[in-house]
Amino acid sequence: MAKYLLLIVEAEEAYASAGEAELNEVMEAHNAFAAEVGALGAELLGGEALQPTPTATYLRKTRTDDVHIVDNPAPELKEVVGGYYLIEAPNDEVALAAAKRCPAGFGHVELRPIWSFG
Repeated sequence: MAKYLLLIVEAEEAYASAGEAELNEVMEAHNAFAAEVGALGAELLGGEALQPTPTATYLRKTRTDDVHIVDNPAPELKEVVGGYYLIEAPNDEVALAAAKRCPAGFGHVELRPIWSFG
């Protein structure tokens, strides 16, 4: 089976302004998604929510003597990666079916196959 990454790309400010009921609804949707993946014929291998972008560190020229930290290189972005799921599925169609169920009420989901080397 192949692995796929589901990137959850959303507007962070929507979470900052959401009320407790709305945040609970989002969590319920993620819990439901985790339970649904197996029924779709895929397997949930992992996933995490990321802290907001102000907590991120951005590095340029990694693996060189000139590696350095920079300010947010894309401050104009309205939506950012806020979390992800890693799934394993027998084919693209099953992965797509899982991605269609992945919650992203404040943005979108990017489904991307993982390279398999060897």
